[in-house]
Amino acid sequence: MNDHHRPPAPPRPEGPLRGLRVIDLATLFAGPLCATMLGDFGAEVIKVEHPRRPDPSRGHGPAKDGVGLWWKLLGRNKRNITLDLSTPGGRDVLLRLVADADVLIENFRPGTLEKWGLGWDELSAANPRLVLARITGFGQYGPYARRPGFGTLAEAMSGFAAITGEPDGPPTLPPFGLADSIAALSASYAVMAALRGRDTTGRGQVVDMAIIEPMLMTLGPQPIWYDQLGYVQPRTGNRSTNNAPRNTYRTRDGKWVAVSTSAQSIAERVLRLVGRPEYTDEPWFTTGSGRAAHADELDEAVGSWIAAHTRDEVVAAFEKAEAAIAPVYDIRDVMADEQYLALETITELPDPDLGTVRMQNVLFRLSETPGAIRWTGRPHGADTAEVLSGLGLTGADIASLHAEGAL
Repeated sequence: MNDHHRPPAPPRPEGPLRGLRVIDLATLFAGPLCATMLGDFGAEVIKVEHPRRPDPSRGHGPAKDGVGLWWKLLGRNKRNITLDLSTPGGRDVLLRLVADADVLIENFRPGTLEKWGLGWDELSAANPRLVLARITGFGQYGPYARRPGFGTLAEAMSGFAAITGEPDGPPTLPPFGLADSIAALSASYAVMAALRGRDTTGRGQVVDMAIIEPMLMTLGPQPIWYDQLGYVQPRTGNRSTNNAPRNTYRTRDGKWVAVSTSAQSIAERVLRLVGRPEYTDEPWFTTGSGRAAHADELDEAVGSWIAAHTRDEVVAAFEKAEAAIAPVYDIRDVMADEQYLALETITELPDPDLGTVRMQNVLFRLSETPGAIRWTGRPHGADTAEVLSGLGLTGADIASLHAEGAL
């Protein structure tokens, strides 16, 4: 097979989660993104928003002609209804939805659903097979449970910010929703594990996902390092305490590349490539930690060679030497890169408001039951009448709910 060309696509059946009904009550950003990922692989997702306070992500970030662009991504593959859960009518409609649902995703502060008479007892009574995914900053219990919780707090409290940034600079937060995105991935996995458990027991269950925890898991062995050695990882900028050379380096044409030498053989190839093979004979060069202790010397050797060449020359030379390198991209580079194009990582979709839009494709490829983006984020409440009619509500029922303020 030619590595540069995608294999022929199989006939596109429905996604593997077809028949799964997911109710998305969540906002900003982990819960809704979890629902998006499930919808990408065929789940029917019903997005529930407050009638008078739409999901804030509709107004987050840049907009075009008044159309929020983030929502087009986050709201894809979802049917949109409005419901005020604090009203009797809204509560009743949600319980009717739950009766025929598989998953409900929420991220209210602990106790909020219970206050509305929609806690686990009531939801599981309406549908004993329901999986309730509760995604909060700090989990459902403990001294911080009722605090407002956002991804930024998880990035700080997990230890991520403490190790990010230059050694003499401040702790650094990511400029995007890192903790929320990791929590969304984790929650998608948790939901599927809970559904698999239901296959065995016949009963649904509660997923308690605290955003602070997946973020901590991604930081690797820090807890066991501290437990066994008392070791606290410092801020090292782009360097690593585990190997060297590992950094970003500026090329002759003012661009940047990233070099990694996690493997010993790669480190040796890099130093031979840049004309400094004598380093590979040093006793300290035989271990990653030994090389990290000599990062200044190795950075000078690698950095001075890279600075004398253009980015294209550097990448080509490293590839020929089978050494690990990547150009440091901004989004313009990502959109034009031949590997992303081959994988169709960015896909173009029709959109009723914007004509066509490009966004990230589904997260992975399945050979037999691939996912698909069926539509982009839809208007607030666009599917309310259709969904409620499907529950058996009449026009008069829907009008009555409107009058109550439930819709």
